[in-house]
Amino acid sequence: MIEPTSPLFDGITARQVDTARISARVLLRDGDRSDTPAERTVVLLHGLLSSSLIWQEFMEDLPSDLRVVAVDLRGFGGTESLPVDATRGVGDFADDLHAVLDALEIRAAHLVGTDLGASVAAQYTLDGHGALSLTLQAPISPYGLGGTRLDGSRLTDDGAGTGAATANAEFVRRLTARDKSDESPASPRNVFRAEFVSEAYRTAREDVWVDAMLSTSTAGGNYPGDTVSSPNWPGAASGDLGVLNALAPAHFDQSALAHLGARTPVLWIHGELDAIISDASFLDPAHLGSLGILPDWPGEADAPSQPMVSQTRAVLDADAATGADVRELVVEGAGHLVHLERPAAVRQALLEVIGYIGHAPNPAPPTETIVLKSSD
Repeated sequence: MIEPTSPLFDGITARQVDTARISARVLLRDGDRSDTPAERTVVLLHGLLSSSLIWQEFMEDLPSDLRVVAVDLRGFGGTESLPVDATRGVGDFADDLHAVLDALEIRAAHLVGTDLGASVAAQYTLDGHGALSLTLQAPISPYGLGGTRLDGSRLTDDGAGTGAATANAEFVRRLTARDKSDESPASPRNVFRAEFVSEAYRTAREDVWVDAMLSTSTAGGNYPGDTVSSPNWPGAASGDLGVLNALAPAHFDQSALAHLGARTPVLWIHGELDAIISDASFLDPAHLGSLGILPDWPGEADAPSQPMVSQTRAVLDADAATGADVRELVVEGAGHLVHLERPAAVRQALLEVIGYIGHAPNPAPPTETIVLKSSD
């Protein structure tokens, strides 16, 4: 594990939770009660290249009578960097989460996650554990990251251009070196500014968010993972170890989210300016090829950009059609980490979906979409 270097915010405490599977770091709020009922318990899961540090502001702003727990996933923050078996998709992460929550005697809770964390929350739910609701912020497409068409069909059998094959080698080098500078477009700080938030976002706490990125383990079997050569463009495909490979369509399929039904309300939040999870993602080699950034792109017919947002909408629309409570919140002017840029909007929507405050009855399907046009 890589110890976080930033001091915790006032009122936030770290605890190491040791289980038979993994030793995990969690963040807790001072004063939260362990006997809080499940319907008032919220579990927060960070995304790729991050840690629970990223949730601290949000934790501070939630009502004091909730129990709020933020968990560092395997290979991030203060949690062990055990190798990730990518052939299980995000199964390793979901099983880790179950072990940690069981150790904390949390049998059911409302789950909130960002990209990877959203996928872990979804898998935990699909595995039949106690998720009272799902709040998915900028989730990975139900068909994985890269290399698929709208219906989830793969562009190539071997998953060329997906998984660890999408990682930027210079960024990984700087991540491993714990580079805090802004001297290169590939430095973690500049990647955070360019891809994780909108251009307008400014904060005095940027060093904390960068420290969260730098807590990512690049040890074997963690970020990004192994690759194999491919005869298909762009020449490399996902391997079987590591976190990015766990999100590759060869291993990852959460299309069963279309059948969650009424038992699990879903809130889907995404920023209008998200550069990572998008129908034109700057992490997608096919999109970069179409812009001429990657050479020898074979063309739209063979390598179209993955319509990530449209894929998620189609699957959640199918869930809504069964009568499920599914809500989509599109936040205008926000990037990938909406809870940093528009915390009040995310807080309001979350408190509604968990039943802490009232909201209007869910309309008939398809998914209800609310476009938030004003800043907090």
